[in-house]
Amino acid sequence: MRGSLQSYRKVSLENEIAMASPHRIIQLMLAGAMERLAQGRYAIENRDLQNKGILLGKAIGIINGLNSSLNMQAGGDIAGNLSELYEFMLRRIAFANINNDPAAIDEVLDILRDIKEGWDAIPESEHHISSHSEAV
Repeated sequence: MRGSLQSYRKVSLENEIAMASPHRIIQLMLAGAMERLAQGRYAIENRDLQNKGILLGKAIGIINGLNSSLNMQAGGDIAGNLSELYEFMLRRIAFANINNDPAAIDEVLDILRDIKEGWDAIPESEHHISSHSEAV
């Protein structure tokens, strides 16, 4: 049953991504990073070292993807500041992984939550404007 549910979720997400705007893809990536971090935090608390590494590794991959999607020329200072935040988050996740520190995960979750709230607040009429989608 669990395998079927996971397969359904994977196909559902793949379909959503295939039809998503660049704005929506960033929303999904931010949500995915936050979910993996929360799961990684839970794994730290339960001393599940194997899953901790897997989950935090996935969060790192998503954040690296967000960072590499930045258009530094079009995004200007916003893109530069986001890149610095992403780099900081990556260091904090590595610290949390090495030291089994859930507080470091909480720091990253707070930052991602702020970024996602800002991203979610962009009016739909502006989702197609390239300066927004190229900055993040």
